[in-house]
Amino acid sequence: MEERLQKILSRHGVASRREAERLLAEGRIRVNGNTASLGDTADEAEDVIEVDGVRLTGEPPKICLMLNKPRGYVTTLRDEKGRRSVAELVRDCGQRVYPVGRLDLNSEGLLLMTNDGDLANRLMHPGGSVRKVYHVWINGYYPGVERRLTASIEIDGRKTIPAEIRLLHEQNGTALLEVVLREGRNRQIRRLCQYAGVTVTRLKRVQEGCLSLGDLPVGTWRLLTREELRKLEAGD
Repeated sequence: MEERLQKILSRHGVASRREAERLLAEGRIRVNGNTASLGDTADEAEDVIEVDGVRLTGEPPKICLMLNKPRGYVTTLRDEKGRRSVAELVRDCGQRVYPVGRLDLNSEGLLLMTNDGDLANRLMHPGGSVRKVYHVWINGYYPGVERRLTASIEIDGRKTIPAEIRLLHEQNGTALLEVVLREGRNRQIRRLCQYAGVTVTRLKRVQEGCLSLGDLPVGTWRLLTREELRKLEAGD
């Protein structure tokens, strides 16, 4: 796939995109033996790209980041309906990263994104049982709804693992619940609430495994620390 040279150089950690533009302007980048210019593209899988005569080789460095996803963004890199994508929010991270799992259009909060396929597969594997914590605001609260929400329901022909439910606040038929899941089934929380006869007004993921969203501002991202990555890979 052809991409602008600035993007390729940035992904490999050679230079920032702005610095890559300077290298191109100075004639220090060559593609297949020809001096490249600003605006040129290349396919790193097919073309020979050189910086100051040294060939660009190897895989881009692996990264994993945490995004505080806002509502109104889809967790796909491209959307056939033209909706806003989380890819827009992390385009300055220097790598082409992919969402680990999903948060639907109207859900928000902690979303991991990475270019490490092995890590993503481990985290999304059904047997991994990564603990995910959500804050869920509902209308129509009634005493006993917590027990109703722990039901095992059928999604796509398979029963869900019962959720853990804790009431955090309740007033005049509205409530804030903490919901803990150990699997990521399609719209599981919203389907549980529909089953229990209550309406979700807001849904936010605040924790995944050892990672907490904390005070990360909405719409921004940060790289995971080495210690966080170690714990995540160890399944802590």
